[in-house]
Amino acid sequence: MTDSAPYRFAVAIDPSDIDFMGHVNNASYLKWVQEAVISHWRGIAPAEEIARHLWVALKHEITYRKPAFINDDIIATVILKKVFGARAFYQTIIRRGEDVLAEVTSSWCCLDAETRRPARLAASLVERFFSKQT
Repeated sequence: MTDSAPYRFAVAIDPSDIDFMGHVNNASYLKWVQEAVISHWRGIAPAEEIARHLWVALKHEITYRKPAFINDDIIATVILKKVFGARAFYQTIIRRGEDVLAEVTSSWCCLDAETRRPARLAASLVERFFSKQT
């Protein structure tokens, strides 16, 4: 299985994201990654699957390249690399135009919304994320 099609997510910079140095605080990048990955899930999964499953982050590994500022137009590009059992592995690249601001690899666990226990996704659902039609 190859990577999913890139999913682009426009990031909204809030004044509360700005730190004492006048640029976006490092923690805000992780908030953006979470918003982008969840938006990717909600944009492709059927409503009944969204209702049945929740996602929690297990690990983020981030490399900061350049700072972001309040008036920047930021895009987070999300790529689902693979799904294994109840885990999903993502790469997210945060850009301002052509400038890469941060690169993030992350792993996520799918939970059953009712039991809050890890839940495998059906193969047919996983295939939707790797389809050329996404």
